[in-house]
Amino acid sequence: MKEKIAMPQAGLDLDQLERDEEGFLLDPWDWRPDLVESFAREEDFEVTDERRVIVDYIRDYFETNQVVPEARTVLKDMKGIWGPDRATRAARYKLFPRGNGQQACKIAGMVKPRKRSLGGWGSLHRAGACRR
Repeated sequence: MKEKIAMPQAGLDLDQLERDEEGFLLDPWDWRPDLVESFAREEDFEVTDERRVIVDYIRDYFETNQVVPEARTVLKDMKGIWGPDRATRAARYKLFPRGNGQQACKIAGMVKPRKRSLGGWGSLHRAGACRR
């Protein structure tokens, strides 16, 4: 397992950070927990406890592994938290209805995930701009 890399302390507002044309951060290490609400407002999105669990999970996974978790990994780990009835693809779509994996990744400060044929959350490039 890789060592977690420290996040930056308070700094720039969301509108001052470098982002792509869809609003994804260009550098996921610019993300801070206080930006979740700003991202959610842009998405016209309420941050519920369940949504926050997913966002925090994606961040923790990324900070440990320097890659976004695949959908099956998220669902498997959420079964341990919520149980098998709530940790389903259908439940994931209800939580993140606009491109579920992409919407969760955007709020978690990830670069835009590459699309996968099975509707996964995508992944970040394992080298280059995604690492510091």
